[in-house]
Amino acid sequence: MIGREEDGYVAWCPALDIASQGDTVKDAKANLAETLALFFQCAPEEEIARRMKEDVIVTQIEVVVG
Repeated sequence: MIGREEDGYVAWCPALDIASQGDTVKDAKANLAETLALFFQCAPEEEIARRMKEDVIVTQIEVVVG
């Protein structure tokens, strides 16, 4: 998931609850990929297993206000 924030974009991997950011969507995506690669290289197996969520559903909903 990538969302706009005040000064750039935040990219978030909900399956692991890991995020990164960048000035553009492309930068945020690349930074998240690098962050995830480092996480898998450095984190103990127990930490990976603890964070891993297999039942993640990302969707949009419409809410009528007013």
